[in-house]
Amino acid sequence: MASSSSSGLTFKLHPLVIVNISDHHTRVKSQAQPDGTSSASRVFGCVIGVQRGRTVEIFNSFELLYDSSTHSLDRSFLQKKQELYKKVFPNFYILGWYSTGADAEESDMLLHKSLMDINENPLYVLLHPLINHAQKDLPVTIYESEMHVIDGIPQLIFVRSSYTIETVEAERISVDHVAHLKPSDGGSAATQLAAHLTGIHSAIKMLNSRIRVLHHYLNAMQKGEIPVENSLLRQVSSLLRRLPAIESEKFQDDFLMEYNDTLLISYLAMFTDCSSTMNELVDKINIAYDKHSRKGGRAMFI
Repeated sequence: MASSSSSGLTFKLHPLVIVNISDHHTRVKSQAQPDGTSSASRVFGCVIGVQRGRTVEIFNSFELLYDSSTHSLDRSFLQKKQELYKKVFPNFYILGWYSTGADAEESDMLLHKSLMDINENPLYVLLHPLINHAQKDLPVTIYESEMHVIDGIPQLIFVRSSYTIETVEAERISVDHVAHLKPSDGGSAATQLAAHLTGIHSAIKMLNSRIRVLHHYLNAMQKGEIPVENSLLRQVSSLLRRLPAIESEKFQDDFLMEYNDTLLISYLAMFTDCSSTMNELVDKINIAYDKHSRKGGRAMFI
């Protein structure tokens, strides 16, 4: 495997792709047998996005039905997924595929070559699922394929490519939300959320009590019940000048924009879940209808 790519392409990876791959791996791992007889295997999927000149931007991904033991790819499933995404994202194209593992394997080239009829030069996004606390970089590697002559024989090999993380406002909100919900002590997300909200409530309650004490002290100073301390008044005035003017029109516009973005992410997640459930229901109805039609045809033939 060569150390770096020489294609000159610039890759931009969006966080949604990393979240999708991680979620895919987590679901497959959780479905493994608890007694260890069936370990979580590698996961496979396609990455989609756009290419503008020499810049390739990876926006999203979807799963593939690929059997790594027999190296067989479900083409009908891939075509169906491609058509569905094309309806929602008409400007997105299949840029390559993804998988999980510590490093690219020789068998990965089989799937890589099978996707060349869709994209003549697909890219390969590899996510290392194991956590390494000493590693500061993301455990994500992007590979390109190049033809190299090895021992006088031309061979297609994987070469590493550099990339940058590209985000939009909606993704930054989502990633920040997921980061705060991430269980750090083995507890559930609901437990983590409850603890987070309890901490916020305690902080606001303490802030309110201290503001009341300060307000009571200033009222007493204004009424002449206690002597005036100019040094304290200067500190209070300096503290108030640091606070943002939350009643300004600009603050209201910025607040409403952030609030609407958050609601939009929640609505999109709900719509996505409803669409997935609807697609599964339609597939079940089609399968039942096909079985009923075949049985009816045989009965009429008899």
